[in-house]
Amino acid sequence: MYRVAILGTGGISDSHIQGFLQFPERCRIVALADRFPDVAKKQAAKYSLDCRIAADPVQFAGDDDIDLVAICTPPATHESLAIAYLNAGKNVLLEKPMAASLEECDRVLAAAQASGTLLSIVAQNRFRTPAWRLKKVVDSGILGDIRHVQVLSHWWRTPVYYDTDWRGTWSGEGGGCTYIHSVHQIDQTLWLVGMPYEIVSVVDNLAHSNSEVEDISISVFRCRPHIVGQLTSSLVYHGEEQSITIQAERASVAMPWRAVASKPATPDTGFPGGQDEAFLRELEAFYQSIPALRHEGHAGQIDDVLTALEEDRPPLITGRDGYNAMNVIQGIYKSAFGRASVALPLAPGDDYYTQKGLLDHAVRFHDKPKSSASLS
Repeated sequence: MYRVAILGTGGISDSHIQGFLQFPERCRIVALADRFPDVAKKQAAKYSLDCRIAADPVQFAGDDDIDLVAICTPPATHESLAIAYLNAGKNVLLEKPMAASLEECDRVLAAAQASGTLLSIVAQNRFRTPAWRLKKVVDSGILGDIRHVQVLSHWWRTPVYYDTDWRGTWSGEGGGCTYIHSVHQIDQTLWLVGMPYEIVSVVDNLAHSNSEVEDISISVFRCRPHIVGQLTSSLVYHGEEQSITIQAERASVAMPWRAVASKPATPDTGFPGGQDEAFLRELEAFYQSIPALRHEGHAGQIDDVLTALEEDRPPLITGRDGYNAMNVIQGIYKSAFGRASVALPLAPGDDYYTQKGLLDHAVRFHDKPKSSASLS
């Protein structure tokens, strides 16, 4: 029985609490912490949790009856909290983004290695059946060579979204939609096709005058062996479409699941001659043969973390995965602010390796005159 503390009881904590509660024979929530203790108390009452409450999120680091900590606080606090609990010998499930800079990510990785405890970065969208099946299709080689990937991370937020005090500043939030929102799709892209080695980007703020940070970014990147990709992250898209489309030698596949396979005209004139129905049937049969996940989203990742602890193995999503996603994000900012193509991965010594380097170069699109502790 693993005893769990949850740090930060804002909106994302619901997903964590609901996830842990799906495994009552394997874990129990014993503590909640929030800078607003009344919010933590409301969460405890909402889910009928018999647990300790604290205002200081570090308070439980020395408690012997805590085995696993889920960190759900704003990104600027991730490094200090993760290191405090890792140094105390606790296992850590750390919400995305991993930290405010690559330098901070490296310090978290070092603490995890020194402590020998588990560190997993939340990337719950990998634990969805369509994503799981698409990964199996890509890895099978059935598609042939991958040529192009298009990633859409489209969200919609009104300006009021940035009235919360920690949002909308480079120092408080660490970035805009690229950092906070498209980290999901960036992680999935790296999982599917690997780490880019080159990226070129533009960022802007089109609709959020109470925010220093970007509300849109558009990037083009290259991955080996010979893949070109596009990534759009935005907070100005009605409908909030999120998708990944892969164009390969034999077919195009996408998540949400869609498959298209063209065949040449007869005789071959260089133009398409309709759908390759035989291959599409083969592809669909393979896709549907992959078992659905038993647990999805945060519950799926929590299941994997608990299993990793039980089996003494690494989790499917490690600290290094969180670091790699952060590396791409900082590469996007470096390219956009420097108006140049950037080689990846960024390394120690790069200006964008540290938070200070980002703050020195970041474009502040607007002042942030309004700031509230809570939107409620």
